[in-house]
Amino acid sequence: MLRAGGILKLAALVFAFLLAVFLAFQLLEINLDFKLSSLVSKSLPANETPTKPIRYKCGLSKACPLGHFAFKMASGAASVVGPRICLEDKLLMSGVKNNVGRGINIALVNGRTGELVKTGYFDMWAGDVAPLIKFLKEIDDGTVVMMASFDDPSTKLNDEARKLVADLGSSAVSNLGFRDNWIFVGGKGIKTKSPFEQHIKNSAETNKFEGWPEVLEMEGCIPQRQD
Repeated sequence: MLRAGGILKLAALVFAFLLAVFLAFQLLEINLDFKLSSLVSKSLPANETPTKPIRYKCGLSKACPLGHFAFKMASGAASVVGPRICLEDKLLMSGVKNNVGRGINIALVNGRTGELVKTGYFDMWAGDVAPLIKFLKEIDDGTVVMMASFDDPSTKLNDEARKLVADLGSSAVSNLGFRDNWIFVGGKGIKTKSPFEQHIKNSAETNKFEGWPEVLEMEGCIPQRQD
């Protein structure tokens, strides 16, 4: 049997060994970190520092040219999440702003300045189409009109309302059906059909959600009115 003194010596040796291993690993880690940091610093020019990715207005994938308004918008998701409309990095309509609702959501924007004029939403399931028709008839020439569906945009739409929207540059409004998803940017006084429109039909075969199609998203650059 080992004497008490021998046991203490053995314990001291084991402790010393473990301490040496620990210190060796610590030195190795510090050295490795130093080498890596030196390597990274050498790979960058002396006057260059890491920069954040460029963010464009409304989160667009690229900047708009001079004389254009940047926009990004999305339709509602089923009957749960409302639509979202952004122009020139300003959120015009969203569930967070509490200014969206079931049906057709509309933001009116000054075509010269890009300033928001008015917003509104019109329930096309349980509401009346008359307020929508009145709203559309009162839009001034040169106004940019941004529309997004939420839940059901079409049940109460009649021919008069569809024609008023078509006159703003829409190609799809005549075919807009129950629970279709739709987003559109047009203008009062436009002479051609707008290039900014997306429409997806409500179809049990292709719907992403039960009873509703997938969310539509669109971004682009709206020409600023110059006259």
